[in-house]
Amino acid sequence: MRFPPQDSAPRGRDRRAVVVPAPEGRSTPPAGRRPRCAVIGGGIAGIAAATVLAERGVEVTLYEREPSLGGRLAGWSDRLSDGSEVTMSRGFHAFFRQYYNLRGLIRRVDPRLSTLTGLPDYPLQHSSGLHDSFARVPRTPPWSALGFVARSPSFGWRDLRRMNARAALPLLDVRIPDVYHRYDGISARAFLDDIRFPTAAQHLAFEVFSRSFFADPDELSAAELVLMFHIYFLGSSEGLLFDVPNEPYPQALWDPLARYLQGHGVRILTGTSVRELTPANGGGHLVASQDGTQRVDAVVLAADTQGLRAVVEASPALCDTSWRSMVGALRTAPPFLVSRLWLDRPVRPDRPGFLGTSGYGPLDNISVLDHWEGEAARWAARTGGSVVELHAYAVDPAADPHRTARDLITRLHAVWPETRAAVIVDQRHELRSDCPLFEVAGHHRRPTVDTPDPTVTVAGDLVRTEYPVALMERAATTGFLAANAHLRRWGLRGQTLWTVPVTGRSAPLRFLARSGARGSFAR
Repeated sequence: MRFPPQDSAPRGRDRRAVVVPAPEGRSTPPAGRRPRCAVIGGGIAGIAAATVLAERGVEVTLYEREPSLGGRLAGWSDRLSDGSEVTMSRGFHAFFRQYYNLRGLIRRVDPRLSTLTGLPDYPLQHSSGLHDSFARVPRTPPWSALGFVARSPSFGWRDLRRMNARAALPLLDVRIPDVYHRYDGISARAFLDDIRFPTAAQHLAFEVFSRSFFADPDELSAAELVLMFHIYFLGSSEGLLFDVPNEPYPQALWDPLARYLQGHGVRILTGTSVRELTPANGGGHLVASQDGTQRVDAVVLAADTQGLRAVVEASPALCDTSWRSMVGALRTAPPFLVSRLWLDRPVRPDRPGFLGTSGYGPLDNISVLDHWEGEAARWAARTGGSVVELHAYAVDPAADPHRTARDLITRLHAVWPETRAAVIVDQRHELRSDCPLFEVAGHHRRPTVDTPDPTVTVAGDLVRTEYPVALMERAATTGFLAANAHLRRWGLRGQTLWTVPVTGRSAPLRFLARSGARGSFAR
């Protein structure tokens, strides 16, 4: 079998990206000894796990309770009031250039990543009138940070001098698990206050990052925020610009990957929930689902927080009591709302494809889909309109979602006044609450890839890992790691992985960080 090129080379520009070698072993199982594995969950993590397992000759069944693959990036067909067929989803996601393993997964079906297109900027706007941009900020640290300070109206040299340097120095040398030992016990907001990070810059930069976790900065662990700072800013030279799929998620990603998996013999069962896992006589597990019961040698649990809790609660013999209690205590982040509007006229042509916002009530960002997504662009060209998407993260669970949706539209009018005259041809609103919450002091209570049962692994963005990864890249990375753990036991070769550098990039700065941070944030 010929393996894809990402097994041996990273596909980013950062020469200091770190390789995580694959477990060594055979390319395929011996004749007549083909293992069976159930992968529960068809999002990024489950697809990554199923992919490498199937490539190594494992017999894989992929279970997904929803009608389609993709998890939180799934899409589905819908029809607008004007008769147009469209693909609805749960909203915009940024494919950063640091996402080596996710991009490696996509390269299975798109070697040149032609389905991804880069957005020229990641502008941020506050209601006070402040704007920040990353388009012309250098990508290589420390020039990236210095360039941001030099260009940013919200963070100047005076602000830099006022900061608590002793408390901020560890940002120069982020390490795992040290970052969790140091910062997991405080909130992102408390950390920013303690280092005296400028209030305006908090709104325009770090609050945008924290809300990428769909959480309020007062609830988010500072360790996750600091890790994000390392991944995107001081630890990597890939920069803060990103790519987006140039067609809806199913057409660009999941349909091609489903065909790839089926070509490797994967049995894909969408619309199929796993009810229970029970030990099988002689080893392995019995997987009970709507499709019946099958016996497997191993399981990858790649469901979201709610799905993982449900399977574990229904499987009293799975792993041990302590592990099941840990999974049962996992929490989800507050709800988020995605509002997609089909307007009868275009927004101003100079509007960015993506705009992060702060100070506009519940509105956290605006996307103009017809600037980069083919399906939306074709609708806009045919009708003379535009397709605009609004996001509200960390919505108050007690809030009326209809009122919140109306508020988002009002805030859109405040940000881009030309939209006040636009007629909404149609609109769709998706309120969901299934993202993991990375709460203060919660890191040690999250599951790892490995479990007390070596035949069971866990994958997903909720999983605790020793590598500097987050969000979609954590899902892809842990999916590969979960597969690697089984492949290692079976004597099969695993998947090579890549991450951003696992320490600060400069030896003098690392020394300064270690010497200056002793005793700070010892909570």
